[in-house]
Amino acid sequence: MPAPDQPIRFHQHPLSGHCHRVALFLNLLDLPYDTVEVDLLKGEQKAEPFLALNPFAQVPVIEDGSVVLPDSNAILVYLAKRYDTEGWLPEAPEAAARVQRWLSVAAGQLVNGPAIARISNVFGRKVDLDQCAAIANRLFTLMESELTESEWLAGDRPTLADVALYSYTAHAPEGGISLEPYPHIRAWLGRIEALPGFIPMPRTAVGLQAAVSG
Repeated sequence: MPAPDQPIRFHQHPLSGHCHRVALFLNLLDLPYDTVEVDLLKGEQKAEPFLALNPFAQVPVIEDGSVVLPDSNAILVYLAKRYDTEGWLPEAPEAAARVQRWLSVAAGQLVNGPAIARISNVFGRKVDLDQCAAIANRLFTLMESELTESEWLAGDRPTLADVALYSYTAHAPEGGISLEPYPHIRAWLGRIEALPGFIPMPRTAVGLQAAVSG
């Protein structure tokens, strides 16, 4: 597997699911990287020098030599194209499109459902929790159905689709959304967690309480 000339600089916050999907993939690829923590509560993402890296003021961002790249899904695609030799992003058009479908879901329904519900519970942001739960449960019902037919979301092996959907799905209970009705999703999470190089996303106090209570 090719390796970067120097460790990738990874600007992130440990409680961000968008950041965790990048950290997870870096570890699955066994790539060297240095972590730069961005203090979101202090607003470091809204000030220089971070704005020079991402004018949208969002984590994550990676610096790979002269390449500066924000956006978690864009980073996943870049890392797969640059360093992967195992097929995390298939070359065949139909297979690549199946992965892209789930990357779009990760930027849409996954954010608008379980991710925003979690942000509300963990960080106190006021949102419509009923709407978030409805979006999440529609998504999880679809995922559950597809995972009855296959062990992975976009083919017969793990792909970027699984990496992109893992973090906010695994931590949905932190937003008050139970995974108990979805045994195939829970089995899928277990398969990802068994992959060589897997690293967990830190649980918040809300997440720890959810784990204790159910």
